[in-house]
Amino acid sequence: MPDRVEVARQAAQGLRKLAESADQTPVLIGFDGFVDSIIQIVDKRTSVESYEPIGTIDQFGKRVCAAAGHSSNFEMVTTLEKLGGNGPIMANAMATAGVNVTYIGALGLPELHHVFQPLAAKADIHSVANPGLTDCLEFDDGKLLMGKYAHLIDLDYQAVENTIGAETFKQIVKRSKLIGMVNWTMLTRLQTIWEQMADVTLPQIGGERRLVFVDLCDPAKRTDADLDSALKVLSRMDKHADVILGLNLSESSQVARVMGIEIDGDHEAAIESTSARIREQLDIYCVVIHPRKSAAGTLRTANGTESGRYVGPFTQKPKLSTGAGDNFNAGFCLGQLAGLNVQQSLCCGTHTSGFYVRNAHSPSLEELAAFLDNPPAAED
Repeated sequence: MPDRVEVARQAAQGLRKLAESADQTPVLIGFDGFVDSIIQIVDKRTSVESYEPIGTIDQFGKRVCAAAGHSSNFEMVTTLEKLGGNGPIMANAMATAGVNVTYIGALGLPELHHVFQPLAAKADIHSVANPGLTDCLEFDDGKLLMGKYAHLIDLDYQAVENTIGAETFKQIVKRSKLIGMVNWTMLTRLQTIWEQMADVTLPQIGGERRLVFVDLCDPAKRTDADLDSALKVLSRMDKHADVILGLNLSESSQVARVMGIEIDGDHEAAIESTSARIREQLDIYCVVIHPRKSAAGTLRTANGTESGRYVGPFTQKPKLSTGAGDNFNAGFCLGQLAGLNVQQSLCCGTHTSGFYVRNAHSPSLEELAAFLDNPPAAED
């Protein structure tokens, strides 16, 4: 088993090879879209221009609880307004890497919202609805996302067909080597697009098996019956494409519970075996699980299965944490498009995320490869 640094250097070689044909590697990503306002909560204001933010979610929570039965005023400072949504962030990361991206989603009608203009400059955009709005309350130990989703309620396959046409959608899918379909939780009718893909579009176009990447995006607020139904669609879809299910630690525990898979002991310590058990029971190509400090996954090979785990370049002081998981997804998919093995793909995912949180932007393929040439040690 190669060590962590050697895996990173092997991954860098594979990404440099992909870079030679990245602009000829078409991918489709969809289908959400949000305008994200990055916000800090003021603890103490020291001057008109200066303040100290509340540092942790626990500190903020205690302030909120202390207001019960009384009232309280929280000053919110917007530090950045940017494109948001799991799909646009993932698409932006892949487009920044140089891959030929088509995006279908909720980016504004009749015109694109201005935060999506940079994405439109480097990807082929098809907007089918207005975006949702998210207030991202950021703290040193995590974030709280306050969403307004009214515009996304009716985003389904029919909305896609009505806007861009069934034949155009079919042709976009046909030319794509990878299809990313994310944010099942907030897009309550996204499953109609999954079902169209599984039962109609993919069987019709046939040909070489494509990669299909799926991220549920925190399904805790959806019912167990809904989640079970969605997972069964992924199993159907895998008959026509290589389906990758990406999960964070909490999501992996939820999926395992719904599937009747018991995880003994520390769930984070068990992510490699959990990925293997979920993949086997769903009978799909790959399951990948990514906590904050590491990642593990299991994928199907011609000779059985392959599992791996990789400790990423975690940092305690990120410049920007919102979107870190979506950048992991993009990096893992870049590794798969480059033909890398599971451990090398996990390495690409963790380092894409690691680069993003350190620099507040996604890396080009060369920037990512250079980052992998000398991977930083993980912080405790």
